[in-house]
Amino acid sequence: MPDLTDEDKLRLNVLLAQPLQAIRIDESRMELHALSEKGEAKVVLHANCRDEKYLKTVRQWLSTHVLGSPGGYPVFMRRWTRMGQGVGEAREDSLEKLLLLGEPEAVVAVVHANGVTNEIARRAWWCEPNAENARCLLKNQDVVTGSMGPELAMFLVEYLPFEESSRAMINSVRLVLQESLINASTKQDIWNRGKRKNTFYVGFLQQSADDLPHTCNPHPEHETFIQINKEITFAEQLQRVTSPQGQAAIETFKTVLKKPNDQDVAVEIFNTLGKYFRSNINYPGNWRDINELSNYTRDAVSTDGKPMIDDRPESEPYIYAIIFLSMISETLLDPIFGVTDSIGSVMRKRISPVSEPILKQLSVLS
Repeated sequence: MPDLTDEDKLRLNVLLAQPLQAIRIDESRMELHALSEKGEAKVVLHANCRDEKYLKTVRQWLSTHVLGSPGGYPVFMRRWTRMGQGVGEAREDSLEKLLLLGEPEAVVAVVHANGVTNEIARRAWWCEPNAENARCLLKNQDVVTGSMGPELAMFLVEYLPFEESSRAMINSVRLVLQESLINASTKQDIWNRGKRKNTFYVGFLQQSADDLPHTCNPHPEHETFIQINKEITFAEQLQRVTSPQGQAAIETFKTVLKKPNDQDVAVEIFNTLGKYFRSNINYPGNWRDINELSNYTRDAVSTDGKPMIDDRPESEPYIYAIIFLSMISETLLDPIFGVTDSIGSVMRKRISPVSEPILKQLSVLS
C-alpha cells in the first residue's frame, strides 16, 4: 500500500492529537471531516495514487492510531452487522472508537448495536444520516427519550414519500409514533396519507392500535359487554374490540386486508392482526391451512368459551371470531408465497382463499 503524503500525514497527526468524537470521509471530494466538542474540522486529502487505493491507506492509518491495528473494521461482515450481531452489547468506548475509523460499515455496526446512547446516536448520525440508520437508532429507548429522538423522527417523516420498500415504510411509521416524537398534527398528516397508501396504516396498528387518529362508534353490544366481569374468559377481549377504539382498529385492519400492495404488506398485516387479538389469550399461531384453523376454533369455542356463552349466548359468534383471528400469522401465506412472487391485484387474488375468511370474521366484530 502507498504511504500517505507528508502533508496529509502532518495534518492528520495534528487532528488526531485532539479529542475527536467522529470522523467521516467524503470520497467524491477527497475530504476528511472530523467532529469534536469545538465543532467540525476538515482535511483535504492529496492522493498520490488512485483515489480508491489512497482512501484505503487513509482508513488503515486511522485504524492503526485508533485501534492499534491497521486491519480496520471488517467490512465483509455486512450481513452479520445488519442482523445486530456485529458488536452486540458493546461498551460505549468501543462504539466511540468505531466512529473514528471513517468507515461507513463501522457506523452501520454502531447503529445496530444494542443499547446505543443518545450521545453515540448524535455522533453516528453526523457520520451517516440516512433512513436505515435513523430506524436502527430509534429502536433504543435512550435515543427515543433524548434530544436525537425528535430529529430522527422528523427525518423519517420527511423521507416517507421517497421510501420504496413497504417494510421500510411500516417500520418508519411505527418508530416515529413512539412516545412524543411527533406532534398530533404530524401524526394526523401521516394518517391522512394512508388513504392513498394504506401501507402506512400497518405501522399505526403495530404501534398504537388502541389510539388511532380515527373515530368510530362503539359496537351495539358494547354496553352489554362492559358490564361483564373482566375475570371471565374473553370478557376483556369483547370489551376491547367493541369499544370505539377497537372498532377503529377493526375497520383499519379491513382496509389494509382488502388491498395490500405487496407480499411484505400482506405478511406484516397478518402478523399484526394475530398479535392484536392474542392479547391475554394463547392459541397456536403457526397454521398453514385456514380450514384446519377453523376446525380448531370450533373446538376451542365449545370448551374455552362455554362459561361466557352460558352466561351470554349472544357472545358465541364474537368469541369464535376472536379465537379465529388470534391464530392468524404469516404461516398461512407460506404455501402461497412459496410458489409465487406476484404483487398487486394478482397477489390479492392468490391470497383471497385466506384473506376472505379473515375479513368475514372481522365483519362479525364490526
